[in-house]
Amino acid sequence: MQQIVAMGGGGWMMDDPTLDRAVLELTDARRPRICFVPTASGDHPSSARFFEAFPEAGFDASILRLFDREVADIDAFLGDQDIVYVGGGNTVSMLAVWRAHGVDRALRAASEAGVVMAGMSAGANCWFEASTTDSYQLGRADPLLDGLAFVAGSFTPHYGSEPARRPAVLELVASGVLPPGFACDDYAAVHLVDGALAAAVRSRPAARALRVSPRDGGTREELLEARTVA
Repeated sequence: MQQIVAMGGGGWMMDDPTLDRAVLELTDARRPRICFVPTASGDHPSSARFFEAFPEAGFDASILRLFDREVADIDAFLGDQDIVYVGGGNTVSMLAVWRAHGVDRALRAASEAGVVMAGMSAGANCWFEASTTDSYQLGRADPLLDGLAFVAGSFTPHYGSEPARRPAVLELVASGVLPPGFACDDYAAVHLVDGALAAAVRSRPAARALRVSPRDGGTREELLEARTVA
């Protein structure tokens, strides 16, 4: 069973441990093996905060760095995890680096073997066939059409917090440039099982998860019923 949690924004990188609990609920491991992949931020030093969010007392946490790579067998390393958590940043650059190191293939194999995949922003975009991104220029929301395609369709993060996102999605989906898919506010996420929506979750009551699709020359926004994580 393939499981993916795609967050519009939130989790430990936005001081939101509540949404992380929705990810942890998906494994019954007593001491989850959880790996953070910070490629989208260029393996920024702040990635070390991951160990504060998932401390040694309860987790077997690790970070897969690719700019100063130390892991020889990435396939085995990622396949040995319970959860792989991907950080935010530049989606386009992240995907290019992953493909150069074979991380894309390793992630697919790990996912198909049952490792839970999760992430926010770029770390949510990557799992989909397509997405919107500010990778090409900050402040924009351009279409990116060569994601990993673990999930068909598109994803848009930061839907309610970045002014360029919603207008771009409405235009791109209506024109057929961007396939239909999901859009999530910060602090909201969609949980997908074998590519299909299983649930929408949120850590704040006002956070929205939506399904976006073309309709009558425009775009339909369907608000998903979301469970607020306690």
